[in-house]
Amino acid sequence: MKKRHLSRRTILKGLGSVAIGLPLLEEMLRPTTAFALQGEVPSRAFNVFFGLGIPAPLQAEGFKGVLEPLETLSRKLLIMRNIDQVRCDEKGINAHFDGASGAFTAEPPDGEARSGGPSIDQMIRRAHYPGGLPPGMIPTLIGGTFFRRSRVGRYVHSYNPDGSVAATIQEKPRDLFERVFGTITAAKETDARRLHLKRSVLDSIVGQYRYFTGDRSPLGATSRARIADHLDRIREYEQRAYSMKASDPRAPDLPSRSRLKHGGRADPGGEGIDITLEELTSEWHLMADLYALAIQCDRVRFGSVTFLAAGERIRLTGDYEYGGRKLFEFDDARQHNATGSQGCSHEWWHKFSPKKKNEQLRAHAHMKMREVAYFLRKLDGADSMEANGRSILENSLITISTESGDGRHSDSRRELSGVFHAITSANGRFKTGQIMDVGAEGIDVYNTLLAGMKVPGRLGPARRETRAVDKIRA
Repeated sequence: MKKRHLSRRTILKGLGSVAIGLPLLEEMLRPTTAFALQGEVPSRAFNVFFGLGIPAPLQAEGFKGVLEPLETLSRKLLIMRNIDQVRCDEKGINAHFDGASGAFTAEPPDGEARSGGPSIDQMIRRAHYPGGLPPGMIPTLIGGTFFRRSRVGRYVHSYNPDGSVAATIQEKPRDLFERVFGTITAAKETDARRLHLKRSVLDSIVGQYRYFTGDRSPLGATSRARIADHLDRIREYEQRAYSMKASDPRAPDLPSRSRLKHGGRADPGGEGIDITLEELTSEWHLMADLYALAIQCDRVRFGSVTFLAAGERIRLTGDYEYGGRKLFEFDDARQHNATGSQGCSHEWWHKFSPKKKNEQLRAHAHMKMREVAYFLRKLDGADSMEANGRSILENSLITISTESGDGRHSDSRRELSGVFHAITSANGRFKTGQIMDVGAEGIDVYNTLLAGMKVPGRLGPARRETRAVDKIRA
């Protein structure tokens, strides 16, 4: 039987603004040996940010130190050391904010709510989709788990050419779910969230679901099973985000509604908040799961993800384990013997010394790498394989960075040198599988990435001479 060819952009649409993308199915591939051509793999670019940075001396230890959680992904990452963001130094501006604003833009901020220029992802978006993205797609998705809120550049890392934020950031799993899949609307129900607690967005596409998985489906048995699994996964994440009751009474209890603070409550005058490791990572995992699912559904191709803001102030407690072993017990306030902002993990970076063990800082940095790796692995599994035999992680340009490098906060110019960076291959355009001492400024690295992605424009002032960093290109 001749199978019907489906568009890669096929989506299931329901009531209101509900739109659910399908996973990549064999019926979406054209019957040709050229299926692995670039046309079958969309252009994507995402910026992944983590707060407070990794001091350059710790980066030098490679996977034997705080970078250990990235080792399992090492073949698919290019880890770059000795990248300076010195162009971002602005006298009188907080170094945390300044360095974070330069991440992915290589420009100093333009006030407290704007960047000095566009970010990498938005440059690529406009070059590859000058007429706009396919219908039904989210132009830019920005999400994150963070608590330090003063100055937007601390936590937003996707910017338009004029320096304005590319989209509103979603910091709650529910908000991210609704941004990606939409909400249910009904004439007699004005409170969309109350209705959502009663019904799943999948309820509004049940007819289409039955068609694609039933006897009259144009899909093969394998694809029908994939759709069923795909929608089950969406329902699982929805239930986690909304703390909905599972329809199966035998199912385990769902996690309780988020207990984390959001909005202004999350940053009480810069004094920091108390939080457990379990509270922090459980919400981050749900955010990461939902963001990765949005990419897998082809609902989004550009944006940024933040795990803890620049200059983050939290007083973390809890046992930290990795690889089946306990590495550390977080108890920031007690270990600092201080309260308020002085008892936050932030202060370990101010106390960093290459002549000391820096045990607390090491544990925090290692944990951040574990959580960044959690998100990256979501884009590298069986659910993320694409037409060319590579994963979404390998086919996308994912740029990972932070706010500071050297670690000497007494000298902002030194602090913004040696800033950690890592990238994925963008479908073979850039080298991976090594740790490279680059020895260049961020602006040159970023413009080399744009050139490799065939973006005609560039970041930074026009009068500045371009210095290509060809060693990172494949």
